Amino acid sequence: MPHLAVNGTLMRGLELNANLTDVGATFVSEARTSPHYRLWSIDNRHPAMIRDPQLGAEIHLEIWDIPPEGLVTVLLQEPPGLCIGRITLSDGSEVLGVLGEPWLCESHPEITRWGGWRSYITSLH
Repeated sequence: MPHLAVNGTLMRGLELNANLTDVGATFVSEARTSPHYRLWSIDNRHPAMIRDPQLGAEIHLEIWDIPPEGLVTVLLQEPPGLCIGRITLSDGSEVLGVLGEPWLCESHPEITRWGGWRSYITSLH
């Protein structure tokens, strides 16, 4: 099964985690990206992550095993502007992962300094 890196509401215990578990995905591990990613909050509903080798940081995420047919189902359930691409992890390996398209991040606050979606959401309370 391919690995899928998720960095927002698909993570364990969060709003859209059932989108993964319903297609037979299983949690593998927590991980971090290489220090080349930035993160934005899209209306405090979900994050969008973009690769930026110049201004990036390590972002906390989860790795899941997902059946190939489940990957398509999960992608079709993601909000507009999110897509699947290659993500480099802190150990140098690459996995498929959820990324944001640059246009999606325009006019939204950057939350990279929190290092991940969970930390950002916790800071709101």
